[in-house]
Amino acid sequence: MICRHYATFLQNKKAPLAAYTGGMYIKVRVVAGAKKESVEKISDTSYKLAVKEPAKQNLANRRVIELMAFELKVPKAQIRLISGHQSPSKMLSVGE
Repeated sequence: MICRHYATFLQNKKAPLAAYTGGMYIKVRVVAGAKKESVEKISDTSYKLAVKEPAKQNLANRRVIELMAFELKVPKAQIRLISGHQSPSKMLSVGE
């Protein structure tokens, strides 16, 4: 069963973040332990990130949330890591 917010998101991919009152989902591909941090927007719902922190003790995941909060201009508390805790491919929930 698809979450109703995600279904709305799929129907209207071009809408800005503010249009999703219930939140939205973002796919993130992460390179941990990079020499230089970067955020590359692939599409409205997909990003590629490079973080300096190693993929140990949740350090890289915390930095991913910080970078995405800055990129999307939302508080860190509004971003949750839904899946991919131990994987380079992650799904983030923004809002709600």
